[in-house]
Amino acid sequence: MTLELIKGQKCSLTKDAPGLTRIIVGMGWHNTRPEVEFDGSAFLLTPAQTVSADEDLIYYGNPSTPNQSVTVVLSDQAAYAGLTDNIQIVVELSQIPAAYERIAFALTIYEAEKRQQNFSLLQDAYIRMINAADGTELVRYTLGNAYTVETAIVAGEIYRYRNEWKFSAVGSGYAGGLAALCNSYGIQVNDIPLPAPPAERVIQAQPSRLVLPELRSRPKSADSLPPASPAAPVSPPAPPLNPGTIQLKKHGEVISLQKGMGSLGEILINLNWFQKKTPGWFGSKGVDLDLGCLFELKNGLKGTVQALGESFGSLNRPPYISLDGDDRTGSIATGENLRINGHYLSEISRVVIFAFIYEGVTNWAEADAIVTIKQQSGPEIEVRLDEHNNNKGMCAIAMLRNQQDETFSVERLVEYFAGHEELDQRYHWNLRWEAGSK
Repeated sequence: MTLELIKGQKCSLTKDAPGLTRIIVGMGWHNTRPEVEFDGSAFLLTPAQTVSADEDLIYYGNPSTPNQSVTVVLSDQAAYAGLTDNIQIVVELSQIPAAYERIAFALTIYEAEKRQQNFSLLQDAYIRMINAADGTELVRYTLGNAYTVETAIVAGEIYRYRNEWKFSAVGSGYAGGLAALCNSYGIQVNDIPLPAPPAERVIQAQPSRLVLPELRSRPKSADSLPPASPAAPVSPPAPPLNPGTIQLKKHGEVISLQKGMGSLGEILINLNWFQKKTPGWFGSKGVDLDLGCLFELKNGLKGTVQALGESFGSLNRPPYISLDGDDRTGSIATGENLRINGHYLSEISRVVIFAFIYEGVTNWAEADAIVTIKQQSGPEIEVRLDEHNNNKGMCAIAMLRNQQDETFSVERLVEYFAGHEELDQRYHWNLRWEAGSK
């Protein structure tokens, strides 16, 4: 009998089946839009939760590990329990090298941003574990339809625990697509670097960076992700307040997030802004407005999550906060997104959400920036950067504070600072900063 899990749940694969050595990881969905190309992949991760070599990313362009312990079925997927999956990956549990602690299984969309596609176009997506010996379905996790801006999803993981292999229903989405997903696992996808002036970044350890080819649904020889297509700046009106949205309008105004099903779940913090055609302001380069945060955990760990210094964070390990990617133009419809894993609420003390103008003339009024905090239960919370100080390039937007491990309170700040160090001093983070660049 299949065990059905919900997001965040875990179960043992081998405790009650000690002879289980070979599994089929099946991922499937119902696609009503045949022009959308979905891909599957697997990341072999060390105890540091990063890959160690190019070969640790398994997908259609690199379909097997050197020892054949993880292999993508490229054609003729078999039917198990009356169902043929869209993607099947064979895992030889006994052959996984001891250097790896877990394997993450992901779904991505080919050229999602270019084609303006996301996982709202996918229905009935699932991941399941199948006993390859007899074809029985052991466990299944149905992802649901909550992915409205995501272009990559970590569906689930298998991991070692003592002498067992376990499965975790993850369901974490990334609006930054393949690049954001790879960044979270210590992989740098080839791209054309953009020149930028020095700025400030916090000094903290960075994972190793690897250069890998892009994923797509068919093998291809390209060795890098194509650069994003240039988009002409537009001047749309400020979007109206969505029905049911709560707007924090005054400095110091506070509201608490709502729990659903006993947990906050995943909290998405979105920054959107608009490049307006204003002669003499942006010049030829335009503005690069970045979203980030300062975090403090209950164990005393402090740091930052931001694109500067490639400090993209992690959703499933400290600091339990991740940044999807880096929108350098303001033209990406989904903007920039921070995600907070509410399942680890008890580990997080406080978070300051900030935005700063990394490149371009400081003119907050023209940027027309909006930050939206989306929770799984309860209304969206919106903070508009409608108070401006064009003499300073950094804005502290909101403070999230742990409320007795039950929820987060959200306080509107909208205070401006000359840079990271001044913001740090204002909120007493006491980090050490140095000049840096992206």
